[in-house]
Amino acid sequence: MVLYTAGSSTSYPSHSPDGIRLHFLGGAREVGNVGCIIEDRSGTRVLIDYGLAPTKPPKYPSEAPPVKHAIMTHAHIDHIGMAPWLTNHGTTLHGTDLTAAVSEIMWADTYKVSDIEGYPLAWDKRDLEAALDSWVPHQFNIWFDVGDWRCRLHPAGHIPGAAMIEIQTPEATILWSGDIDTRNSPNAPKAIPVDCDILCLEGTYGGRTHPDRAEEEERFVSRVLEVVSRGGVALVPAFASGRGQDILRILHREAPGLDVHYDGMGTRVTREWLGCPEFIQDSRAMEAAYRWSRRVTGKSDRKKALGADVIVTTSGMLDGGPALWYLNRLRHDGSNAILLTGYQAEGSGGRRLLELGALPIFGKQTRIPLEIDKFDLSNHADHPSLCKFASDCDPSHVVIFHADESAAEALAEDIGVETKVHIPSNDETLEIPLT
Repeated sequence: MVLYTAGSSTSYPSHSPDGIRLHFLGGAREVGNVGCIIEDRSGTRVLIDYGLAPTKPPKYPSEAPPVKHAIMTHAHIDHIGMAPWLTNHGTTLHGTDLTAAVSEIMWADTYKVSDIEGYPLAWDKRDLEAALDSWVPHQFNIWFDVGDWRCRLHPAGHIPGAAMIEIQTPEATILWSGDIDTRNSPNAPKAIPVDCDILCLEGTYGGRTHPDRAEEEERFVSRVLEVVSRGGVALVPAFASGRGQDILRILHREAPGLDVHYDGMGTRVTREWLGCPEFIQDSRAMEAAYRWSRRVTGKSDRKKALGADVIVTTSGMLDGGPALWYLNRLRHDGSNAILLTGYQAEGSGGRRLLELGALPIFGKQTRIPLEIDKFDLSNHADHPSLCKFASDCDPSHVVIFHADESAAEALAEDIGVETKVHIPSNDETLEIPLT
């Protein structure tokens, strides 16, 4: 068990920076677990994201120094999971209206999972409630002040409400990409480049190229129809905020005659989405897809779903949630299939299933003798897209984060032809001089 104690020390330096300082508490040379302090010589300081990596055990960022303002790019747990701890500092949380709306669901689930699995969490329910009161929500493209800086949020693609952060300091313009996708997805408009001096660029898929999105969606739908045609059920594990809703949109558009049941935390997240329609690409189509699906609300509905054509449910990595309940019952019929549509982290149930053909179900290692397919429906930009985005922003400096070593180095090799590239490490200060 990896313990986490907040409040004992911070790696953040006490002296004032000479230029723009970036200090990663997490998310440098790794995917997820993001947290970064940005400060300039005026003394204005902001924390960008404060997440945790939901591994087993979880991985936490380092302790943040006192901050008056924190900006959350979006409501995935690897970006907001530790934010309630900031209430100890009386920190104001900034983000889009949709990020603020979904945060309560994500934090409550994190607290529940930590309690069930017995791992330590640096905040409690009182902090959660205080964090909900700390939000100052923003719409896209509206300026707001943080100390001596002006900030505004831009669509990042990725999921509805996800934001890039433009920061204008007295001496430089910084663009923090957050998690971005430069393609339109079923539910989120694409990220558009912003002119800047310093670009902080996520690099999750550095060195890799996605298949054509339309072709991959077509392959997914064809596979679903194949499973259904032989009398089977297609089980689609899906992330609660983003992937599940995309799957509903795709199936409703391409195969409206299917009987699709939707279960898990994603149903609650979708209701919050529909309460902020301005962040959704064609919100009426999303609402139609949601109402078309049969939402599972209890045990009786869950049993009925076993006779569906398709079950879309959490967890996306088969680490818990209703997906395991369904899998335990569907595994006995070889006409059924599992269609994975998202990243399967090392050690996750989904990764074990792909590698071993078995995974833990309610504490027991269980063999799953079903067909398993994986589809690349990622909502992150790939290597060529990231390089083009960086070039179009025309910065003097690019800082690569949210990427493992090989991905970051692959990006640096290509982007570095035109600009200065930095690959920071956690708990080390990167100071970018200003001329």
